[in-house]
Amino acid sequence: METPENEVFRDSIATINEEGKRAWVYPKKPSGPYYDKRKLVSYFLLLILLVSPFIKINGNQFLMFNVLERRFNIFGLPFWPQDFHLFVVSMIIGVVFITLFTVAFGRIFCGWICPQTIFMEMVFRRIEYWIEGDRGKQIRLDKQKWNAEKIRKRVIKWSIFLVFSFLIANVFLAYLIGSDVLIQYVTDGPTSHVNTLVSLLIFTVIFYFVFAWFREQVCIIACPYGRLQGVLLDNKSIIVAYDHKRGEGSNGRKKWRKNEDRKELGHGDCIDCYQCVHVCPTGIDIRNGTQLECVNCTACMDECDSIMEKVGLEKGLIRYASEANIENKEKFKFTPRLKGYTGVLIFLCIILFGMLLMRNDLEARVLRLPGQLYEHKDNNIISNVFTYKLVNKTTEEVENVSFKLEGIQGEIILVSAEKHFDVPKQGLSEGTLFIELNQSNLAGDKTKLTIAIYSNDKKIETTTVNFLGPRSFN
Repeated sequence: METPENEVFRDSIATINEEGKRAWVYPKKPSGPYYDKRKLVSYFLLLILLVSPFIKINGNQFLMFNVLERRFNIFGLPFWPQDFHLFVVSMIIGVVFITLFTVAFGRIFCGWICPQTIFMEMVFRRIEYWIEGDRGKQIRLDKQKWNAEKIRKRVIKWSIFLVFSFLIANVFLAYLIGSDVLIQYVTDGPTSHVNTLVSLLIFTVIFYFVFAWFREQVCIIACPYGRLQGVLLDNKSIIVAYDHKRGEGSNGRKKWRKNEDRKELGHGDCIDCYQCVHVCPTGIDIRNGTQLECVNCTACMDECDSIMEKVGLEKGLIRYASEANIENKEKFKFTPRLKGYTGVLIFLCIILFGMLLMRNDLEARVLRLPGQLYEHKDNNIISNVFTYKLVNKTTEEVENVSFKLEGIQGEIILVSAEKHFDVPKQGLSEGTLFIELNQSNLAGDKTKLTIAIYSNDKKIETTTVNFLGPRSFN
């Protein structure tokens, strides 16, 4: 089936030409009210992104994602492997929130919040404008021969890109291994930690490749969110939209001519200047409707409003609107779909809040030593051997730790020489212990025991174990 003429653009993406090769995008430098607001939001988020690994709350790094050791800090709250269920719930909440936001406001996350867009448009692209100039100058520079001017500009640009990529890689590494460890590695010198240096250089090359060459292809090809929005969006979602009714009129768009009555001739307000296309960082024509390449960056909105103002027409030809608003003038409504996502989000937040309230700073786990049953000792004493692991999630040492049985007469004997020990800050202590009970206190072949963990005679945690004994008693 042949594609309709007005839908041909959907057969390929804007950054691929007819020969199937990369069509380099030279976006015009954006300007306008929305761009100014984006700059404020972007630089605020950049500041948070750059300083978060170095901010400490109660001794915990504000944000850390140590995948290798399975330790995560989110807003200063530490999550250990034992807290993985909390981390999973937190991530699900993040996904549901982005889903809800997309259903309501389209791909606005990509244009205003996504680190890829912020770094590309507010850092690397602005460096490019500063060195090579705006769209027209960049196109001419790309076409000209490799003379002294071109070599000088390209070497300066690539060198600055490399430096910024290296700095971003360092910050990224601080999120993964912790800022304290990173600073220690830097102090020790690169030769002392060759493996980390190699990882850092790999990250640097990846970031340089992304921002110097791959660019908008990350949003179009690599990121699954562009495809996901096609499932999430509906005709009531607020997106960056072209008002085709107003722009096309009955006889379509037409170039601007002074003192011409466009309405009488049946032409819409779009003067076909292509400025919305030239300013787009992904190279699309927003007038073709919603496309997966659109990141809702609002550059076309600012540019179109500027053109409308110059020719004396009303602003808002390209604006935040839903298809239902453009077609039928419907206002935004909190649809049942949005209510459903909101309900799920609130429910998950309540669950997470409850889990956090029940979470202890010291995680205790006592398990039976594999392959061991019980030992019958003198004076009718039954002994079981267990291993214990105590995880201290705080930034302070837990001192003078001891174990006691609750609700039953018995004795806990540590294999170590001392009856008390300390659990290091953000660390763990593990070892072996024996529990000895009189056979007369056993309820059967399996008795559930409660073990209390004390620090300086203050109970800080409890855990349970199953104690094995003989099947029959005399």
